[in-house]
Amino acid sequence: MSLPYTQEMLDSMKKVEAGRAERVEKRLKGLEPKRMTADEKDALLQKFHPDYNTSSFVEIKAGPNKGEKAPKELADMLLANSRIKDMDLDLSHPDYDVDVLVIGGGGAGASAAIEAHEGGANVMIVTKLRIGDANTMMAEGGIQAADKENDSPAQHYLDVMGGGHFANVPELVKKLVCDGPSAVYWLNKLGVLFDKDENGNMITTHGGGTSRKRMHAAADYSGAEIMRVLRDEVFNRGIPVVDFTAAIELIKDTDGKAAGAVLMNMETKEILIAKAKTVIISTGGAGRMHYQGFPTSNHYGATADGLVLAYRAGARLLYQDTLQYHPTGVAFPAQIYGALVTEKVRSMGAMFINREGEVFMHPLETRDVAASGIIRETKERGLGVHTPVADGIWLDTPMIDMLHGKGTLEKRLPGMLRMYNRYDIDMREVPIVIYPTLHYQNGGIRISVNGMSDVENLFVAGEAVGGIHGRNRLMGNSLLDIIVFGRNAGQQAAKKCKEVTVKDLTLKHVDEFQQMLKAEGIETDLVSPKLLPDYRREGVTKLN
Repeated sequence: MSLPYTQEMLDSMKKVEAGRAERVEKRLKGLEPKRMTADEKDALLQKFHPDYNTSSFVEIKAGPNKGEKAPKELADMLLANSRIKDMDLDLSHPDYDVDVLVIGGGGAGASAAIEAHEGGANVMIVTKLRIGDANTMMAEGGIQAADKENDSPAQHYLDVMGGGHFANVPELVKKLVCDGPSAVYWLNKLGVLFDKDENGNMITTHGGGTSRKRMHAAADYSGAEIMRVLRDEVFNRGIPVVDFTAAIELIKDTDGKAAGAVLMNMETKEILIAKAKTVIISTGGAGRMHYQGFPTSNHYGATADGLVLAYRAGARLLYQDTLQYHPTGVAFPAQIYGALVTEKVRSMGAMFINREGEVFMHPLETRDVAASGIIRETKERGLGVHTPVADGIWLDTPMIDMLHGKGTLEKRLPGMLRMYNRYDIDMREVPIVIYPTLHYQNGGIRISVNGMSDVENLFVAGEAVGGIHGRNRLMGNSLLDIIVFGRNAGQQAAKKCKEVTVKDLTLKHVDEFQQMLKAEGIETDLVSPKLLPDYRREGVTKLN
């Protein structure tokens, strides 16, 4: 196997290797690098975190969040023309008529559909790709839940609030942590193959910003394992799934309540109408918007569609100006640039090392602080590792086997090992180069604790929700929130639909939004939702 590192990288790697034995010895003795003080963290974030880069944000000029800031790319989509503009649509003969319409086929959507079905509702999932083509599938590290003797939901609550800079919505955090143990129990009962010891007890580990070991995992493919089980449960229940079909606009009834969606077949462009007593948005995140030009760990369809649809329907957003840049995205090789290197790698002992072989921060600071520290090390201090793709810093993965015994990395991180082995990099033997990658949409649609948005009968679950994680999310709380709030949305929607009588369907709110844009002097050729990113080189002809 020929290591693809340049000579400059190899020279730097020798410095990393020279200090490894001493780092391992200190780690075994519990002599961790010093953690930052609150003031040091605040100063670091203000100067280096992308959310504080004011030039990349603009004021939202119209709609429920008028006057607030958002990433330029998102603001453009929020105030773009509807895809159904100038279409003559007949809403009187819908193609589908259900109790609960779930938009999105990831973990939140599947959980919602399962619980809505359990509640006796006639439920249907529509998804613009395939069920399971979602960020859930790509989540690696694990799911948090305070279910051990030395832990409690109260302790979990404090960790979540602190990690989110105390900007979280308290009621949502309370539900997240209190429902956490039952969520993991539910998944275990459905058949998720969590890591367990010889006695059948779940193995738990730390994550950045956690005060207890409460991370439950299935090796390093936790999201894929959870999605496998949820998808099977959807199919086993006979819940209809309409694949490759995007929701391009929400439909209301004449009382102003959510009552369905306009759908578009992604292959044929055929327009379909879905009528529903309640609607659940579970469309995921926004990584493929590539805010500020960052690479992303997100799946291909993560383009903030749910935020756009809900906003035009009158739902308010919350913290739309805050994103999570995961500190450990792949910086080299080019083929997997931006892919996620799970936080579990650091929780098991790998440390951040700069070009000169120096440890420059504690490995388990919260994600926003860790990402900012890496950006500082490369941009300001000039101590990044130069690669043919992008500058980054070393993550010293060989420490894992030295700390826990030979074979640990292969057993606990098989997905990571395979990913790098494809490119002749054996992370058991050599460190890897990482840099922050656009990972999570902290902000989203505002909901109450029952999962409903500002628009009656429009529920939201998963990454499209804003407020649960405040302004920064801790590892493992995303997989938890898609289960807790996915199940909650399904339960509440099924309950609510029993008392709903849908009035005549209308798209009046879309016309009113277009008129509002005109009144504000907003003119644009853009249409939204975006649906898919466009990676064609300039000059390549677009296919109709």
